[in-house]
Amino acid sequence: MSLVIRSLELVMTAGFYSQCPGDDLPEIAFVGRSNVGKSSLINTLLERKRLAHTSSRPGKTQTLNFFLINEVFHLVDLPGYGYAALSKVKQEEISRLIFQYLSQREQLELVVILVDSRHKPSQLDLEMVQLLQSLDLPFLIVGTKRDKVKRSQWNKAAADLRKALNLAEAPILFSAGEAASKDALWKKIAERVPEIIKK
Repeated sequence: MSLVIRSLELVMTAGFYSQCPGDDLPEIAFVGRSNVGKSSLINTLLERKRLAHTSSRPGKTQTLNFFLINEVFHLVDLPGYGYAALSKVKQEEISRLIFQYLSQREQLELVVILVDSRHKPSQLDLEMVQLLQSLDLPFLIVGTKRDKVKRSQWNKAAADLRKALNLAEAPILFSAGEAASKDALWKKIAERVPEIIKK
């Protein structure tokens, strides 16, 4: 199962929480550490090559980017967190923006947290999971960069993430540009928000 993208539009780039769209459409947000592969994943999901900006320089996304999908819901690309090369002031601004969005946005239906499947989750990843749990927000963990992990290690990588993040089930692993990964992730999202995701 995969979502059929009938229409797609970047409707808002918000540098401040007050700039978020004023409508009541449901939202699915994507968040993760800088350089985790978030832009590549979003481009794959939405079947576009350059919709979400990918860069060799981490920390490029510093705003809330709202994509209107099929005129039904917003996919929201949140800033990457944990990029040490940014100034402390800028890091704090980004952290505050993410927190305001997650804690105040009533339209938010699901948060997809991206973690690098090659490595143990960072302290910031753990803190993000704990934050969403404290806010009682539904979330889904996705391990990115599966293509950089040996196929024989996929199950172990997923199991390691499950254990490290204390999850009820192992997360799915994702490869950017791969149709099977795209379909598997849309299916997982549809299980959580079936009223939004329709064929």
